[in-house]
Amino acid sequence: MNPARQSKLDAQQVVLQNRLVPVRKMLQACIQCGTCTGSCPNAAAMDVTPRYMWRLVLMGDADRIFHTSTFALCSTCYTCALRCPRGLPLTDAMSALKQIAAAENLALYKSGSRFYAAFMESVRRHGRVREMEFMTLYFLSMKNPLVPLKFIPLGMRLMAKGKIAIEIPSRGTGRLEALFRQVKALEDHP
Repeated sequence: MNPARQSKLDAQQVVLQNRLVPVRKMLQACIQCGTCTGSCPNAAAMDVTPRYMWRLVLMGDADRIFHTSTFALCSTCYTCALRCPRGLPLTDAMSALKQIAAAENLALYKSGSRFYAAFMESVRRHGRVREMEFMTLYFLSMKNPLVPLKFIPLGMRLMAKGKIAIEIPSRGTGRLEALFRQVKALEDHP
């Protein structure tokens, strides 16, 4: 690896370490009992158990944390937080990890971030999701013309069953614009 690339990776690790500090504070009382893993309905699909994820967070191992899909698979059902004997905000910690990954534009999570952004853009414009527009925005953000091709059979079946409406593109009503601006302001200045 060339020195410039290594330096960039090292700088990103420092940024991630600093962003993990609030999450580590949320979890500092974790006793590693495993109740979170035993309670999680998605644990079987995760490559690292929630208990092990908290251990990685407590150790500050940003590299391993952000090379796992565990927090991306959290469905925020709050079962772990409700059953935690220490009352830790485990679901909030998972959400914080998702936010860090999105803010740092980490390669492993770009697809999920783009999916969410396209979904919210459609809602912002129309007050609801317009599926055709949402999918178009998402596929355009992927910047790979081959990605949509594997979804053509599914799209055709959904259109045949009337599950996706073919609608004329529009700018939308703009009724939710003020609400989205307020949320953005709150996110920028908590």
